Amino acid sequence: MRASPSTDSASRPLLGGWTPNLQGIRDALVQKLLPPVIILAVLGAIWEILCSSPGATLPPPSQVLTDTWELIVNPFYDYGGNDKGMGWQILASLERVAYGYLLAVVAGISLGVLVGQSTWAMRGLDPVFQVLRTVPPLAWLPISLAGFQDSTPSAIFVIFITAIWPIIINTSVGVRNIPEDYRNVARVIRLNGMEYFTRIMLPAAAPYIFSGLRIGVGLSWLAIVAAEMLIGGVGIGFFIWDAWNASMISDIVLALIYVGIVGFILDRMVGYIGNRVTRGTAQG
Repeated sequence: MRASPSTDSASRPLLGGWTPNLQGIRDALVQKLLPPVIILAVLGAIWEILCSSPGATLPPPSQVLTDTWELIVNPFYDYGGNDKGMGWQILASLERVAYGYLLAVVAGISLGVLVGQSTWAMRGLDPVFQVLRTVPPLAWLPISLAGFQDSTPSAIFVIFITAIWPIIINTSVGVRNIPEDYRNVARVIRLNGMEYFTRIMLPAAAPYIFSGLRIGVGLSWLAIVAAEMLIGGVGIGFFIWDAWNASMISDIVLALIYVGIVGFILDRMVGYIGNRVTRGTAQG
């Protein structure tokens, strides 16, 4: 039997409404997901071919997967002491990073605003900052261990001293680059110091601040992995060093993959927050 015109007209809007959405999702997946998948597949194939030869010293991906399968499927085991799963190792490192990075954010933005607002402070502090920021992160570890007499605060200090410099520099540049028209408006409407800080300075300098925060979080993750190799305890850095001492190369490869993924996620999180904040600032 032929369908009635009313049935055809009722079904047509539904199909018409869904088709563009499905097409958009498919196009987004093809454009954003397909290229990295292809690149990773090609790199994995090259890695497999190069490391499968008889004289290869590094394991191919297939062997890494076989050797580390228990670590992959059970990341949160805890057999006591430092014998913990990869999930606990990463969480311990992230906890140290969180403390050190948040301290760097508070101190870095505060000092950046001071240096950006005050010419006297910039002339006095900028040379000090430029000298201290060139010191490698691990060079601070012996000093922090001597001062704190404990590995955990020492690692947090290394993260703090590593992440603070890009935050200070980018914040000060953003504050110095606030348009003069904004400052004039603040004078005309007679904003007090706190109102000027929250309604003029922070919104105008937000893109610069978040650029520094994004660089800082990446440096924090790099610093903690290196520091944990020396301080020991639970953490992804010490896990890598312990695996090296035990000649477990596949465990090291898996840990490096996890380190890269976590660093990527941290960068994208700060970038996402920055995009939301700066977009709202621009609309405001």
